[in-house]
Amino acid sequence: MSQAGFTARSLVHLTLAALLAAGVLSLAAPAPGAAAAGAPKCKTAKLVIWSNNGAGGGTAGSVFYKIKFTNLSGHACTLKGFPRVAAVNLRGKRIGAAADREAGQTPKKVKLADGATATAQLRIVDAGNFTPSSCRPVTAAGLRVRPPGQSKSKLVPLPFETCARSSQHTLSVGVVG
Repeated sequence: MSQAGFTARSLVHLTLAALLAAGVLSLAAPAPGAAAAGAPKCKTAKLVIWSNNGAGGGTAGSVFYKIKFTNLSGHACTLKGFPRVAAVNLRGKRIGAAADREAGQTPKKVKLADGATATAQLRIVDAGNFTPSSCRPVTAAGLRVRPPGQSKSKLVPLPFETCARSSQHTLSVGVVG
């Protein structure tokens, strides 16, 4: 073996030993659950919640919008599930029934990098599909949206016609993806 090969190998071993001793490098297995923990849940206060109002697509008596969740927390975070959504008046008070969950959708954890956006589809059924007496049509000023897994909500401006009576379900929402 040449002198240069021995010196290079020795230098690598000494460097690894120094890194281990300094705690910079660890050969120990990670603590159970450490990898699974990953990014924390996205907090409502650190999300911008908005909609593409004016860009909804419609079919058969419904209009579809995207509710968007933009992470401005300064770090990655996660969302999983259905947001809670309700129509509100100018004072932020709920109008009619809260949004139903779209059937057949399975929530998956979505990791949002800082500045990234996830969406959930919102379906608004045309209030004109119901009789005026069973609906009591009214114009909503927007939506109150609570991200999945959170207790606080934000208001999203989006004027649309809805039913004031909670017996008529005009809103439904899909999972965040």
